[in-house]
Amino acid sequence: MKDTMLNIVTDLIAVGLKRGSDELLSAGIVNGPSTMSNSTPATANGNDTKKFKGDGSPNPPSRVLHIRKIPNEVSETEVLSLGLPFGKVTNLLMLKGKNQAFLEMASEEAAVTMVNYYTTVTPHLRNQPIYIQYSNHRELKTDNLPNQGRTQAALQAVNAMHTGNMSTVNEGALLAGQSSVLRIIVENLFYPVTLEVLHQIFNKYGTVLKIITFTKNNQFQALLQYAEPMHAHHAKLTLDGQNIYNACCTLRIEFSKLTSLNVKYNNDKSRDFTRLDLPSGDGQPTVDPSVAAAFGAPGIISNPYGGGGFGPALGFPQTAGLSVQGIPGGLGHLGLPHGAVGGRLAMHGIGQAANSVLLVSNLNPEKVSPHWLFILFGVYGDVHRVKILFNKKENALIQMADANQAQLAMSHLNGQKVYGRVLRVTLSKHQMVQLPREGQEDQGLTKDYSSSPLHRFKKPGSKNFQNIFPPSSTLHLSNIPPSITEDDLRNLFESTGCSVKGFKFFLKDRKMALIQLDSLEEAIQALIDLHNHDLGENHHLRVSFSKSTI
Repeated sequence: MKDTMLNIVTDLIAVGLKRGSDELLSAGIVNGPSTMSNSTPATANGNDTKKFKGDGSPNPPSRVLHIRKIPNEVSETEVLSLGLPFGKVTNLLMLKGKNQAFLEMASEEAAVTMVNYYTTVTPHLRNQPIYIQYSNHRELKTDNLPNQGRTQAALQAVNAMHTGNMSTVNEGALLAGQSSVLRIIVENLFYPVTLEVLHQIFNKYGTVLKIITFTKNNQFQALLQYAEPMHAHHAKLTLDGQNIYNACCTLRIEFSKLTSLNVKYNNDKSRDFTRLDLPSGDGQPTVDPSVAAAFGAPGIISNPYGGGGFGPALGFPQTAGLSVQGIPGGLGHLGLPHGAVGGRLAMHGIGQAANSVLLVSNLNPEKVSPHWLFILFGVYGDVHRVKILFNKKENALIQMADANQAQLAMSHLNGQKVYGRVLRVTLSKHQMVQLPREGQEDQGLTKDYSSSPLHRFKKPGSKNFQNIFPPSSTLHLSNIPPSITEDDLRNLFESTGCSVKGFKFFLKDRKMALIQLDSLEEAIQALIDLHNHDLGENHHLRVSFSKSTI
């Protein structure tokens, strides 16, 4: 009987699976059709709408999943990693000759969660899209099949990581030369990547103990320490080469030669999640212990940008934005800043329209100018064009460099009070701001800033991407020459009508300082008036909003 079954399996692989998993039923490899209702999606294939040859009506939910179009070089561990975020994987059958596999989850609930997730997000292996659907069978039987030793070893290893039972892991085979510390390089850094974002992503693959971020060779990098080497192994296997945001911010991950990290300060650049008592260090805000403690809970992230984040988060290469809201035990929802998503994405609230033009209304017509709109909106992106409407000077059109920067500016500036008026910022129906024709009367109300040297974000990977904060009464000052004193800066801001409540130079770098004004409206107006102010000695003051207080 055993030989007969093996011969059937061999014949199946040789002649092809004409009806997918149906022939495996006749071979005795899979048992029992599922009897649950088919109210949930039976196929998880992202944007793929083509039916698999041999598919009949959609299969009802089953804990056995059928995976198709697997690249030739993919390993068992990589296939298993698809299911791990959703629960324990109990079996795997690889049909490499047909680029297919059957994955058995421990429970039908876990399989349903996995299929529902991958229904809206096309899964990838080795940068190639794959397709996942319910099998019409309830159980995999692979005990008597040949060449299952490698599969079972991989299954044992990943489930040991998943359950925390490290004693079953063959560390000599799997973890040789690997430590619990990963070195992470973020390439194509066009949008902010913070310590909190890294923690949210990597904590889904094990307990993160420490993170240190830094810039080296003009690249944003991080060292991240897991509690166990297996956690680091699984995170590297799953995340290396993936994009945090669609088409940019690519993760390059390798094992560090370090075995542990020494974190001295808990702040925006470094954090020890096991030591909430560490100081923040000079010039860095202290991490609230209640916030830091919350990092131990799944799916919780502190959003330093204020406002509600939206879904597109961990993006697989060259796909639409990947929304990871509500996935239990998986990647979790990243509370990311509005607009901190690259490429073309499915942003909640604005659909698929990638519009970079904003309509700003309720402006003070006595104060408004293209220049101050350029300065204020330039805090959140590179402003290319500004047009104040000729007959309605309370309204203006602002064209940002891209739709994401427009979304970011809108989320932070809508509702802010400027020169006595509450701004209303929405997306415009216009796709671009037209420049006036030659000879057309304009009164200087339309300006082209596309080549302005004052753009904050024109350099890819600029540190400015990591320092975008909501408007606040505390301003961050930089590019201060050595000869300028505290009194000089206080007098400068008071000359614009502001009341200065506090001031502090950075102890380690007197080129930077914090100044706290009496109100948020004063701070916004001071930023408009004094950003790029000439301080002498070929130094122009740089002003931005700070999330710190004095």
